[in-house]
Amino acid sequence: MRSIREIYKIGKGPSSSHTMGPERAAKLFKEENPEADAFQVILYGSLSKTGVGHGTDRVIRQVLSPVSTNIVFSDQFLQDMHPNTMDFIAFKDGQELARLRVESVGGGDIRIPGRPAAAMGEEIYVEHSFAEIADFCKWRYISTLSEYVELNEGPEIWDFLMEVWQVMKQSIADGLAAEGTLPGGLNVQRKAKYLLERDIPVRAPALQEFRQIAAYAYAVAEQNADNGTVVTAPTCGACGVLPAVLKYIQDTRGLTDQEICRGLATAGIIGNLTKQNASISGAEAGCQAEIGTACSMAAAALAELYKQDLDQVEYAAEVAMEHHLGLTCDPICGLVQIPCIERNAVAAMRAMNACNMSYFLTGSRNISYDMVCRAMHETGTSLNHRFRETSEGGLAKLYARRRQ
Repeated sequence: MRSIREIYKIGKGPSSSHTMGPERAAKLFKEENPEADAFQVILYGSLSKTGVGHGTDRVIRQVLSPVSTNIVFSDQFLQDMHPNTMDFIAFKDGQELARLRVESVGGGDIRIPGRPAAAMGEEIYVEHSFAEIADFCKWRYISTLSEYVELNEGPEIWDFLMEVWQVMKQSIADGLAAEGTLPGGLNVQRKAKYLLERDIPVRAPALQEFRQIAAYAYAVAEQNADNGTVVTAPTCGACGVLPAVLKYIQDTRGLTDQEICRGLATAGIIGNLTKQNASISGAEAGCQAEIGTACSMAAAALAELYKQDLDQVEYAAEVAMEHHLGLTCDPICGLVQIPCIERNAVAAMRAMNACNMSYFLTGSRNISYDMVCRAMHETGTSLNHRFRETSEGGLAKLYARRRQ
């Protein structure tokens, strides 16, 4: 597996697949073709269906400017290609110079058919499943996934994770301070500040926990929807889940930033495993791949910080994913707002519940995290394309019909 640095990318929202991935691809193509005087970019699949709502065309034009760029939203179906595929074509004096096909595979990562995978990132981890990781840790008497991360990545990983955590906290603070309407035309009002300031009964600890976690999740997800700076965890669309639960546990347990980074390390391994063995792309496997993975990452991080053992960490991650199986990706108007923002808050609370269940019931479990990962991928790829980030089914379709 590659470094957990590939799970946590700092960048602008609203979509790691639709903005961060295409931005990375456009920069690469521009660098490879500096003599071009015109570009054409053809978007396929989900990039074509929801590219305008996600800002794909905007970010590509920004990167390729000042060179003239024509963007084509194609209806062509590409067999055996990732749903987020794009073709870049460079021209000079009207003649084609170069052409490059790129897949935006989720979390801001790209894949280029025909180029070696090693060029896309160095392999850091030998183990490729939770079972292999657990066996290795038991053999080496390693008690936590955060220790396992440091062994493989080196102590410098903590400086990286500290930077990630600072950005996460800043996105929470910025989101809580902001008010108004999110861009895009849906007239979605920011709710994070309202949630945090809402009065609740004095003797209602469960409501207090919900209000705080939900406010943090809304804050980050709203920043993402407003093209603010966030951290993919594992994607932009699911970026509010992990920081929400980590900020809550820091507030309530008095944990240091260094201790929180231990949770980030554990969450990164879960994200890595899911990315390698299943998918973190809503266009490929539905929202279960994004919100489900984020929930698993958060649940595992909580279990680590509550000093649960490896079996309990695995069970927390497994429970979190299992109960997102089948979740569709149907963003209204192609915007990362409805139902995306609300789902971040719901998944953050579910992560808390999954961690609590792991504390009591680990010894009785029958399903491994590796198994639920495979189930998620099979379920996701079996979903009709209308429910995989095309905005052609589910809530997106019903909302569009209502407006007609």
